[in-house]
Amino acid sequence: MADLNHVVLIGRLTRDAELKYTTNGQAVCKFSIAVNRRRKNGDQWVDEANFFDVVLWGRQGESLNQYLVRGKLIGIDGELRQDRWEQDGQNRSKVEIVANNLQLLGGGPGSVPGVGGSGSYGPGPYQDHKGEVFPERRPPVRDPQGGASHDGFTDDIPF
Repeated sequence: MADLNHVVLIGRLTRDAELKYTTNGQAVCKFSIAVNRRRKNGDQWVDEANFFDVVLWGRQGESLNQYLVRGKLIGIDGELRQDRWEQDGQNRSKVEIVANNLQLLGGGPGSVPGVGGSGSYGPGPYQDHKGEVFPERRPPVRDPQGGASHDGFTDDIPF
C-alpha cells in the first residue's frame, strides 16, 4: 500500500504572491498562508495561528497570481514536500505545501462581508503586534437560551 500525503487547508495569505519562472520557463508562484485555530485555555477562548509556505506551479500559478494578495481567503488542496540542502556545512530542510488545486474564497481586506465571494465573517483579517496577518475572527454565536457559545457549539451538551 502506498503512503498518503494529502493536505487540505483554508487560510489567508500573509503576503502577496510572488511569481517567478524557472530556467526552462515554467511558472512557480510562492506565497504563505495563516490558518487560524481557536482553542479553549481555561475559561477563555484563544486564537492561535499557524503559518505555511505554499508553492503553485504552472499555468494555474500564472493565472491566479494577480488575485493572491495579502489577506485573501483561499482554500488549497495539495501535498507536503521536503526540500533539503546544505548551507555553511549544515544540513537544512524546509517543508512546504505544493498546491495541486487552489480555490479563491471570500473577499480580501476591506471587502464587504457577503459581497464578491463566499460567506465572510466578522470585520476581516487582523494583525498581531509583529504585523502578522491572522484569519478573520468569527463573532460568538448565541444559543437559543441566550448563553454565549463559540463556533456554533455550546459548552453544556445534553448527552
